[in-house]
Amino acid sequence: MKSISVAVIAVAVVLAVSGDRAISAQDKYTLKVPDGLAFSEFRGYEDWQVVAVSKTDDLMSAILANPVMIDAYRAGVPGNGQPFPDGAKIAKIHWKPKDSEDAPAPTVVPGSLANVDFMVRDSKRFSDTANWGYAEFDYEAASETFTPHETGASCGAACHTIAAAKDSVFTAYPAR
Repeated sequence: MKSISVAVIAVAVVLAVSGDRAISAQDKYTLKVPDGLAFSEFRGYEDWQVVAVSKTDDLMSAILANPVMIDAYRAGVPGNGQPFPDGAKIAKIHWKPKDSEDAPAPTVVPGSLANVDFMVRDSKRFSDTANWGYAEFDYEAASETFTPHETGASCGAACHTIAAAKDSVFTAYPAR
């Protein structure tokens, strides 16, 4: 009888602790950058198609696009001189690179998540930033939470002006 009580208490403690973790887990879709671009506008980005990958000295990235953006790429945008349509979206997931512990040859793979960046084409909301809104959400691995980067929806506009001839988009859609 005593062992059953101890088992019931142990299960209750585990449920309480795991339930508390679930209750306190962050809902990233409630976050917004300072001028209103919300994480929720990119719900489902994790399942978007990969456009390309990139790597800097510090980060490796997967660039994903929603179906509107993919369709535009396949139609030849921006090389055909047309802009991306309103509703086109890109997500860029940055990780800190690490050496694979499992690959048979030296291989660099994603390590800890660094941040997620987003772009959305919306000519009504972002006419002052070449029709694109930008957002960056930094990731804190220790707390498993995102925080909006303080620069807001226009944060990428200055950097992306150098890609003006490509409708402010750096990432090309390479052959598959």
